[in-house]
Amino acid sequence: MKLNRPLSRVLTSWLLLATGTAALAQGLSDAQIDAERERIGAQRRVIDARHAQERAACYQRFAVEDCLRESRRRLRDDTDDLRRQETMLNDMQRKRRGAEQLERLEAKQAAPAAPDAQQRQSAAEGQRAREERAAENARSRAGKAAEAAQNRADFESRQQERADHAASVEQRRAQEPEARERFKRKQADALKRREERARLNAEKEKAPAAPLPAPVR
Repeated sequence: MKLNRPLSRVLTSWLLLATGTAALAQGLSDAQIDAERERIGAQRRVIDARHAQERAACYQRFAVEDCLRESRRRLRDDTDDLRRQETMLNDMQRKRRGAEQLERLEAKQAAPAAPDAQQRQSAAEGQRAREERAAENARSRAGKAAEAAQNRADFESRQQERADHAASVEQRRAQEPEARERFKRKQADALKRREERARLNAEKEKAPAAPLPAPVR
């Protein structure tokens, strides 16, 4: 699936995060990430609507199951691509916030020492531990949510495949009597044509010969 311009900028920022360039990574705001999530959601709705149209069109074709199988493959490819984009956004946001936290800690460490420097250091370490626990909890929740979404998507896909197969079988059963009736009509028409040709040939054979000319006196 071709990436549009906003997503290209997002991926560029993600690469900056991956290289550890914290200052540049901060240029991607939560609002921008939320806007990308909204775009992905809108794109998913378009894909779902297209898939519904393709499924409806498949039932008008002779090779119903092949058509449905190809439509499901395109749906999986497109939704997998959107899911990868969402994962990138989650990683970018997490890494950006981690970079911001690291900068705050570095700024604190670079501040001039004071009589209570040991207390500030202890507070910073406690804050770092809390932030790390919060980040770990966020990753755990995001992982569980992604796993649940994947399980739900897999279940819905299996349900849809079973429904499509049942509909295809039912359609073939409905078409079988019509096909047999067309075959019978074709056989009857062919028999009628053969009988008509035989009748015409018989009439030609029974036709009387032309009389001989009268003798000249």
